[in-house]
Amino acid sequence: MIGNIDEMNRKTMQLQKSGDVTKIEKFESVIKEQKTLEEFTEYTFPTFCGGKIDENYLQTNFGYFEKIQERKLPLSEKNLNPPDSERKVLEVPSVSSVIDTGFPVSEKYNNRLYDMAVTDDQTVWMGGESRELKLFDLQGHLHHTVTITCRGIYICMYNKQLVFTDTKVVKKISDDDTVVTMFTTGDWKSYGVTGSASGDLLVCLRKDDQSKVVRYSSIGTVLQEIQYDSQCQPLYQSAWYIVENVNGDIIVNDSKNRNVIVVNRLGILRYTFSRRNNDLDASSVTTDSVGHVYVTDFKGDKIHMLDRDGRFLRYIIPEGGIKGPRAVCMIGECEMIVGEQNTGLAKRIKFLEE
Repeated sequence: MIGNIDEMNRKTMQLQKSGDVTKIEKFESVIKEQKTLEEFTEYTFPTFCGGKIDENYLQTNFGYFEKIQERKLPLSEKNLNPPDSERKVLEVPSVSSVIDTGFPVSEKYNNRLYDMAVTDDQTVWMGGESRELKLFDLQGHLHHTVTITCRGIYICMYNKQLVFTDTKVVKKISDDDTVVTMFTTGDWKSYGVTGSASGDLLVCLRKDDQSKVVRYSSIGTVLQEIQYDSQCQPLYQSAWYIVENVNGDIIVNDSKNRNVIVVNRLGILRYTFSRRNNDLDASSVTTDSVGHVYVTDFKGDKIHMLDRDGRFLRYIIPEGGIKGPRAVCMIGECEMIVGEQNTGLAKRIKFLEE
């Protein structure tokens, strides 16, 4: 634009010096045709927006090393103890303590206690029929209560914080008891949730008559979806509770079929556990440090103990029995805590020899 003005000024000076009236009159019309600039386009320099690196995404796609486990083995044969996988199950497991969670009863289903999560310092979060999450010690003393906007049906520990699902949202309790939304699950309703060894979250999702398991990063990036088997048939009718085993297997119990479906870390079906004559009413699942799988049987009033390949080992029924077991968690190597859905009682059960 400035160059054009300079050129016109140069021609005007030449015509003025020439004194040629005819050329001056012709050039005057050229000047009048020039329009005043009303707008112009301005461009900014490009700005670089750096993406946030998600370490969990890298672990899921490129693999990771599991922590080295150390166990001292004495050289003297007389001092040799059987490994954890060979520890003897007590013929009559004992109940060392009972926690009365105090949750109200559901008028529609008669339910009280839904889920539990054990912390690193051996306290237990409980979720039930009220809009509260309660923290108890193993002797049954209530230490803490956090108010939420939903019932505490599905909870787990993740990075030392309590995580729970709320319809189509995954939330956590921060260190100052603030409820923080981690991510949403779109059109899919969220159910069971658990942390994985790779630092991801595994969530059971349902929409209409579909059900699947999704692996999320800590910031809600979808890393994996597990929905169909090798024949393109649905793996799950209604994915409910979920846990990851030490070998990476993903274990889900199906609330519609009342069975247990197990896939490997790639989502390939390994086995399905269901008892003959449909006498298994699988409510929840957990695993121990050597890969045993424990399935609570709500109508059978017992716990099924399996090996990591799905072979049935035995029933666990504590002294005095257990009524309508649902939630289950391991405590150390020799004990578990099992929640009775309708009574609201959680029983600490020792089932392995020291």
